[in-house]
Amino acid sequence: MTNELRPGERLDDLNRNGYKIIQNPEKFCFGMDAVLLSGFAKVKTGENVLDLGTGTGIIPILLEAKTDGKHFTGLEIQEESADMAQRSVSYNHLEEKISIVQGDIREADRLFALASFDVITSNPPYMTGNHGLVNPKMPKAIARHEVLCTFDDVARQASRLLKPGGRFYLVHRPFRLAELIVTLSKYHLEPKRMKLVHPFADKEPNMVLLEAIRGAKPRITVEPPLIVYQKPGVYTDEIYSIYGY
Repeated sequence: MTNELRPGERLDDLNRNGYKIIQNPEKFCFGMDAVLLSGFAKVKTGENVLDLGTGTGIIPILLEAKTDGKHFTGLEIQEESADMAQRSVSYNHLEEKISIVQGDIREADRLFALASFDVITSNPPYMTGNHGLVNPKMPKAIARHEVLCTFDDVARQASRLLKPGGRFYLVHRPFRLAELIVTLSKYHLEPKRMKLVHPFADKEPNMVLLEAIRGAKPRITVEPPLIVYQKPGVYTDEIYSIYGY
């Protein structure tokens, strides 16, 4: 496998450890949600991490840069995205720390040993199959709509692959919050931390970050909200810190 860019691809700077990532704007590029998830997730020294639906590998690469985790694995069903992720791993010389596996989230428990991860992350498709317009460009549709898997699939696999007491981190849309919490609880993933993300202080939230712990007792902490912009075009200090500027 070569690290060279394919037609339509570009190399973006991640502002962390000199790392860069290969992306194709015509297919799918990571968004702020993935970066915020990497800032919300907690990975301790020596822990093994799995990212479900890793896309171009943004979350494993950022978590490797930000934490002392032992090993990071990204699972991605789309061959082209998995290929870009693997080439980004190679470009950054992270082959010993990050593995990219091409496969279906719904079959993750056949690809990995049960109860083998300390931490699982996911930036899953937000839209149900019949909600909103499905992007006619299939890679973007798969990333944004529940075309190939549902949140129930993601939560079920996270529960099966997490060690008892393991932590599941996800970013999603607030309009599905009730469903998210019910589904997590169904699979014994107890919501423990929640942070709402607002574009501006006076606007309603458009993202929610959640931490759930496998087998924990009920008790959730709602953290102070994260505000993205202090004024149009200007991030808040917290956002600059998460991005590494």
